[in-house]
Amino acid sequence: MSKAVTIRVPDELHAQLQERAEAEGTTVTALITEAARNALRDPRLEGAAETFRKFVKDNADAFDAAFPDDAPARPDAAEGPGRAA
Repeated sequence: MSKAVTIRVPDELHAQLQERAEAEGTTVTALITEAARNALRDPRLEGAAETFRKFVKDNADAFDAAFPDDAPARPDAAEGPGRAA
């Protein structure tokens, strides 16, 4: 179930929201709902994706050595077991 929430925004902001919603094939309500969800995200997760990417990058060679048959293709690596040509 959902609840109706009424907010007032300046005309210019409303026009920008309508433009964006149209460009993305969605509604102003959907844009505002997503913005509200984003505002409530756990702040501890900020930067988590970047931290994970850095960890994978920093440790990729060790994982590849430990699991050579499962090593994914990496454009920055030479050919070897599990690597695409």
